[in-house]
Amino acid sequence: MTPSDTDVDATVLAQLHQLYARQSHLIDGGAADEWARTFTPDGEFRSPSYPAPVVGAEELTAFAERFFAAATAAGEVHRHVITNVDVEPGDGDTLAVRAYLQIVATVRGGKSRVVRFTTLTDRVVRHDDAWRIARRIVRRDDF
Repeated sequence: MTPSDTDVDATVLAQLHQLYARQSHLIDGGAADEWARTFTPDGEFRSPSYPAPVVGAEELTAFAERFFAAATAAGEVHRHVITNVDVEPGDGDTLAVRAYLQIVATVRGGKSRVVRFTTLTDRVVRHDDAWRIARRIVRRDDF
């Protein structure tokens, strides 16, 4: 098998999987500032589940804080489960990433339920020698 121009280096793929796993653990664990730093300083998050785009480190941090606080207030633990990560090379240090995201809520001492199932479309860039999300667009599967 010969590599094609759509192949992504295995090291880069591992780094991206680590980025997505880390993001999930950070937002689910209430580490809002660290979660925001997985985006570029001017990073953008757009989702039809929320009223407006979230742009920049300060807004991303506040968004993650609200997400964790809402789950805590509901007596739930939320988990972001990212699967089917598909990476396409872009120009230079830019990648296009698509993935599926399930958000699962578990009532403390109770049952789990899927809150939403979505598709992520990300523009990922090299920033300060690490991969960061520059733009995330979330599409709910029920839209």
